[in-house]
Amino acid sequence: MVQSQQNSSASKIYITTRTISVSNRKNYIVTKRFIDVMGSLFGIILLSWLFILIAVAIKIEDPKGPVFFRQKRVGKNGTEFDMYKMRSMVSNAEELLESLLEQNEVSGAMFKMKNDPRITKIGRFIRKTSIDELPQLWNVLKGDMSLVGPRPPLPREVKEYTPYQKQRLLVTPGCTGLWQVSGRNNIGFEEMVELDLQYIQKRTFVFDLHIIFKTVKCMLFPNSAY
Repeated sequence: MVQSQQNSSASKIYITTRTISVSNRKNYIVTKRFIDVMGSLFGIILLSWLFILIAVAIKIEDPKGPVFFRQKRVGKNGTEFDMYKMRSMVSNAEELLESLLEQNEVSGAMFKMKNDPRITKIGRFIRKTSIDELPQLWNVLKGDMSLVGPRPPLPREVKEYTPYQKQRLLVTPGCTGLWQVSGRNNIGFEEMVELDLQYIQKRTFVFDLHIIFKTVKCMLFPNSAY
């Protein structure tokens, strides 16, 4: 359904994002930033016990590597920043990536592999429940990310973007977004871009809350995340 509508919806999304009212966007962005700060602070304090518990489990399974994983990502207007996650892979995962690229299971400028041999046992659990993403609350507090927005891509992925696909970098990236709650790993790269541009076009407080509630549901009742 999404695939068949790509060509017809693409130009519409592009035009709409170019004609959004500046005053309305400013009000939305300022208030959204306030909610991001309060939400991330509350989340960090409330979930501190979980961070400690998962950190211990990570070190027990693989004592060599760090608890947190830091990776360069691309944010709003192409600005790079360090994104944080709880480590879900073996400590030399980046070195092993080159040998696995041919087994990529998604199309476009993105790497996904369901049975990735680099993922640890605790890593599979925290990925399935999205617990590995929780340290990004620190990125939200810093202003690198928002609670809701397009996922921040890797620099090597952005190098393969077309000008149309780069439009997903027009806004601050998020911890969760329309792509994650719409199928995530069952959706290809092109469809993900379309969903991100739909979000940029339609974003409102009500839409953000809708995505957050669906994200919580996905975390409590995980199915296909990897």
